[in-house]
Amino acid sequence: MATQFKSKCDILAELWLNYKDDDDFQEFIKYNDLGLPLAYVLATEIVDVTPTAENFVNETFDLLLGGVAMEDSDEGFDSLDDVLALGE
Repeated sequence: MATQFKSKCDILAELWLNYKDDDDFQEFIKYNDLGLPLAYVLATEIVDVTPTAENFVNETFDLLLGGVAMEDSDEGFDSLDDVLALGE
């Protein structure tokens, strides 16, 4: 089961808020300078989801999975901690 879109937004928003100054995530944060804040405004319902916004968030989430676990298999995640546990 793949991660629900709302969970992707929540996970990416949490990452952006809590890890934007973390050296381990600087390259990821810089590369995803649109997808991460977009996920935040979607998670907080400041803006409505559009197909384009959904594509940006999905791409950013896939890059996160690839960067953390060196793979892009989406097992269905509920939290950032679940995603980060892949890298342990």
